[in-house]
Amino acid sequence: MSAEDFRTLYERLRREARSGPDGGRRGALRHLTPARVAAAAAEVRLGRTVSLAAPIETRPGPDNPEPAKHRMTGPAPGEAGADGLHFALDRFAMNVHGDADSHLDALNHVLYDGELYGGVPAGDATASQVRSLSVDLVREGVVGRGVLLDVPRLRGVPWLEPGDHVTADDLTAAEAAQGVRVAPGDLLLVRVGHRRRRGELGAWEAARARAGLHPRALPFLAEREVAVLGGDGNNDTAPSAVADVAFPVHVLAVHAMGVHLMDYLQFEELAAVCERAGRWSFLCVVAPLRLPGATGSPVNPIAVL
Repeated sequence: MSAEDFRTLYERLRREARSGPDGGRRGALRHLTPARVAAAAAEVRLGRTVSLAAPIETRPGPDNPEPAKHRMTGPAPGEAGADGLHFALDRFAMNVHGDADSHLDALNHVLYDGELYGGVPAGDATASQVRSLSVDLVREGVVGRGVLLDVPRLRGVPWLEPGDHVTADDLTAAEAAQGVRVAPGDLLLVRVGHRRRRGELGAWEAARARAGLHPRALPFLAEREVAVLGGDGNNDTAPSAVADVAFPVHVLAVHAMGVHLMDYLQFEELAAVCERAGRWSFLCVVAPLRLPGATGSPVNPIAVL
């Protein structure tokens, strides 16, 4: 995709996002109305819950050179076997936006041409406008109908190879094959098989090579008024399809459209449950940590069927 074509698509999607009834202040979450949240509750029929997050990793690897740090801080020496009350304590720290752990990207995560989503200047990270786009925007959680589109299933392969792209045609074909249609306010989850490949073949340097969406697939999200996009990879393909723009899907989704992204989720169990149940939609509950001013949060989305 040429830089000129990307810029044209970017401007179009940004213009459409700002034309919303509230001027796009809440980003694509404006599509997730109370009525749609209430309707999503009807998706619960089996009472089955499935985590969409991978376990947080503390060992370094090719795709995780700076893993999360977890250490025990209690009980103090000699307390474990002593009489009376004592507590086990621990401390946890992580790089939220890595290539291994499941996380949500806030709308202040992507800077492009000196701006954040909505034309907010990115120069002052403490400005109230910048903080208003932080993960605190979703402090009440994101609850709605989730839809899983399984592209490897569509193509008859266990996973997409790194560098492969999911197109808009793939998304519409997956809908037809699975008997589901993405609707306004949905949380769209796109499986590329990244986690299965990693589990079976081992970790690799995903920053350099991974499957994801092609930038030209983003109008599908705009036309269907998707509220949130989640993937089992980074959502962006590597190498990038656009010269000089390393993460075009992040730029289009977060920066132009105001769509919160969830990266490096885990869909293998969910795909199997959906296959057995014969349906690919469910209630989806996302509860980021309350971190005012933060650019993202580790996240454990739950699908409820």
